[in-house]
Amino acid sequence: MIKTNLQNIHQKITMTALRCGRDPKEITLLAVSKKKTVREIEQAVSVGQNFFAENYVQEGISKIKLLSDVKLVWHFIGSLQSNKSRLVAKYFDWCHTVNSLHLAHRLNFQRSGMPNPLNVLIQINISNEEQKSGILLKELPNLAQAISVLPCLILRGIMAMPILHHSNERQLVAYHKMAEVFQQLKDTYPSVDTLSLGTSSDIDSAIIVGSTMVRVGTAIFGTRG
Repeated sequence: MIKTNLQNIHQKITMTALRCGRDPKEITLLAVSKKKTVREIEQAVSVGQNFFAENYVQEGISKIKLLSDVKLVWHFIGSLQSNKSRLVAKYFDWCHTVNSLHLAHRLNFQRSGMPNPLNVLIQINISNEEQKSGILLKELPNLAQAISVLPCLILRGIMAMPILHHSNERQLVAYHKMAEVFQQLKDTYPSVDTLSLGTSSDIDSAIIVGSTMVRVGTAIFGTRG
């Protein structure tokens, strides 16, 4: 099932990208493996999936250790508390949920001494929802500038969560705004190349507006138990 699902998603990504004049190779499929077993992840790896995302620090680290003999790229996409930042800095390759200068400074300090900087995305709360993490768009310039000079972090771009209760039209308006901001960030910082936008429920909308990374869990692994 996982193999077939991955094939179907790659086909969907390719068809959507070509339909809107984009190169499918510009889009990275990130497999969200939260609550999934190492065996399920290995099934995805067996058909060429190398990019995985976890929401919970300890669960993710357990899988990273068990799969350490496989060359995989691990992304942390969950809400990150300061007391867990050391573990993300040590074990993960990417953090998608940087939402304060305080957190950025902690990750930078805790990444020091490691061979590679930590790739970071700034999380944007595009709908100003109280229950969601992320900064407001007006806060982005200052935070981006501050992160760009931290030696143990690389600012790669921005991330946002979907607004599931909105209509497709309203969702696209918000996503187009994210795409505009992403382009402005790219024009300012050479390291920026990633717009992490889109999940199992809205891959098409995300690709249409320019997402370079889609986070897919259910459509690959099935519903979580």
